[in-house]
Amino acid sequence: MQGQKHFTNQEVTHFRLSERVPPHNFYRRLAELVDWGFLHHATKDLYSHTGQPSLDPVVFFKLVLVARLENLVSDRRLIEHCALRLDILLFLGYEVTEALPWHSTVSRTRQLYPAAVFERLFDHVFAQCVAQGLVAGDTQAVDSAPVKANASLHRLCQKQPIAALVPRLHLTDAATSESPPLPAVAILDTPAHVLRRVATRQAQQQTGHLGASRPGARLVSNKTHYSPTDPDARISVKTGKARALNYLCSLAVDTAHGVISHVQADFADSRDSVHLPQLVEQLHQRLLAQGLPLQDLIADTNYSSGVNYALLEQRGITPWIPVFGRYKADVEGFTYDAVADGFTCPAGKKLRFVAYETSLDGGLSKGYLASSRDCRLCAHKPTCAPKTKKRRIARTAYDPWYRRALHRQHSRQGQRMRRRRQSTVEPVFGSLLHYYGLRRVNTRSRASAHKTMLLAAVAYNLKKLLRHQPAQRLALAMALPKTTLTSSGAQSLQGIPKHSILSIVCSW
Repeated sequence: MQGQKHFTNQEVTHFRLSERVPPHNFYRRLAELVDWGFLHHATKDLYSHTGQPSLDPVVFFKLVLVARLENLVSDRRLIEHCALRLDILLFLGYEVTEALPWHSTVSRTRQLYPAAVFERLFDHVFAQCVAQGLVAGDTQAVDSAPVKANASLHRLCQKQPIAALVPRLHLTDAATSESPPLPAVAILDTPAHVLRRVATRQAQQQTGHLGASRPGARLVSNKTHYSPTDPDARISVKTGKARALNYLCSLAVDTAHGVISHVQADFADSRDSVHLPQLVEQLHQRLLAQGLPLQDLIADTNYSSGVNYALLEQRGITPWIPVFGRYKADVEGFTYDAVADGFTCPAGKKLRFVAYETSLDGGLSKGYLASSRDCRLCAHKPTCAPKTKKRRIARTAYDPWYRRALHRQHSRQGQRMRRRRQSTVEPVFGSLLHYYGLRRVNTRSRASAHKTMLLAAVAYNLKKLLRHQPAQRLALAMALPKTTLTSSGAQSLQGIPKHSILSIVCSW
């Protein structure tokens, strides 16, 4: 006979949530892995001693961690998802009949807590990874990736010069409409030479740019436009992807087991090399707090900078950073003398060091000049210095550091370090973007983006901890006294191989 299931929607009176969630469940093991009690002390000063009880800080951080672990970006979807999962309810400490917090409460609590509380949670989990032997600390791989901001390019506004923001004089009796002050990013304070460079680049793109002939097309830049929705978001473009308002997620990963050792949110309109000094400073302090000295730092060409090379070598850290393509180790036809700090031209004349020079963008270089008399009488002047009285050479002030980096880059160990970086930090970024909700930030401001990136890194490290299975080795040595062995027993051991005897003695 065919059976039919009828749902009666009965009220269950005898139900225990802990009995319905098995011991091997992910969230049950996660609740036992971390001691969450320190969060109460870390957030105690943010609340008053009177008033209605707030959302438990432990519950809040568990909720936002579930959002990263379940790849959820919306707070509304997070609450709906948690209400349907028994294991998550047990992880949060809520009964089946108990209502979860409103999604707006989660958003307001995220704004209330400073980034220092999120960093403390990250340090707490990172310390557990160190205790389990998942972090070596000596070699760190660094990389960055854009993360889409919660803003649109269609809402961009043009920056105003300071002169246009000066308030006009008005009578005291006349009614005036006070408008809210504009953020600092809305003021046009870019140097004139940078604006000319932007205008020249946009004029070149106006004819060949795809879609430039459309009536509503416009070329925008971070120097001339800003987002009123999220002033901290910056316009950036990556090869093969459309232009968008992004944040830059800078990441440091330990090469031993792929544990994230540092993460920070940066502006997306600057080169990666600008953010490396701050990253190294905080990373170095975190590793030293765990007793792990940093020895090698691996990064790609975007972090190449003479300042970074000098900074890392001054700290005793070996920078495995390839030199970017614009740097040339030698000047064609000229020979450099490191002792005299000068160049020799093809005609055998000397170019001596004159002075240090600073470019409009802040770059430091060394200037070398030849004698006017030598160049005037030289037969190579029409090809060597056709438009000047004497030949001039400008070299970066960090040339020795660039040369050492170039030597490391072409060495065999440098090639191994490059492959090591690709196999370490790039898979971590792929996991964060695809499985931990870091493809897009649902909050606004750089501080909120930093909190989101910290939570994604904490969730990633927690999964590393749960998957870690320490090797349990037991070495047991047993001494068999000669008096206990009979002649028959000794004869029986003579026929057994040595590896079998060791397996019997050392087994556990």
